[in-house]
Amino acid sequence: MSVMIACVDAFTARPFGGNPAGVCLLEGNRGDDWMQQVATEMNLAETAFVSQGPGDGFALKWFTPTTEMELCGHATLAAAHLLWTEGRVPSSQTIGFDTKSGRLTASRRGEFIELDFPAEPATELEPPGDIADVLGESPVFFGRNRMDYIAELSSEASVRSLRPNLAAITGYDARGIIVTSRSAAAEFDFVSRFFAPRVGIPEDPVTGSAHCCLGPFWAHRLHKPDLVGYQASPRGGVVRVSNNGHRVLLGGTAVTIHRGTLLC
Repeated sequence: MSVMIACVDAFTARPFGGNPAGVCLLEGNRGDDWMQQVATEMNLAETAFVSQGPGDGFALKWFTPTTEMELCGHATLAAAHLLWTEGRVPSSQTIGFDTKSGRLTASRRGEFIELDFPAEPATELEPPGDIADVLGESPVFFGRNRMDYIAELSSEASVRSLRPNLAAITGYDARGIIVTSRSAAAEFDFVSRFFAPRVGIPEDPVTGSAHCCLGPFWAHRLHKPDLVGYQASPRGGVVRVSNNGHRVLLGGTAVTIHRGTLLC
């Protein structure tokens, strides 16, 4: 059985920016072992597997090269982009995805794709004793949500120049660590980076699910619900975040880079 597969750059308007995601559009059921092998073969931060759901939406799963994920923003955006551009769903129709994190939706808002995701706020806690060595400085704030740690650093320069101890982060009991600060540029409200070597992603280029935490975090500090974040990885990407109580709306654009057929 052949399967359509594509690579889509998410949270970017230009090719080779943002975060590349694999997207498989499945015609039937495939097992998790097969999906994991495909994701390992693709060797991207995440590969999304989309199949027609039993109701009015699609079943959606995400895998890194080493494990299945509970929530992923950029691969969801990539999946919605491909369903629309390939004509699988009318461009005016909102897409519903049934996932391990519940029902997620994707809608077109002008040039942007808007994802409706759960908010994942962080609770402050005492940082690990080695955190200053891991990050190069003691964080202004340290906390975690159900998935990740978050560390606020003193400046954008600190975030951009960070070369963390990835071996130490691998030992932390979380998916990864979000590192953030206020932006030095007026066009953005905050900057961030995300490191998740424990799940096979040393540094993620642009992380939608991290913005489910960053949105509430910066909305509280900046006293504004609508924010624009820049993830300052080497590829870089822009994520718009609107806070709405227990939900966040993540906005971005995407570009298909290549598409083909899996023969196995």
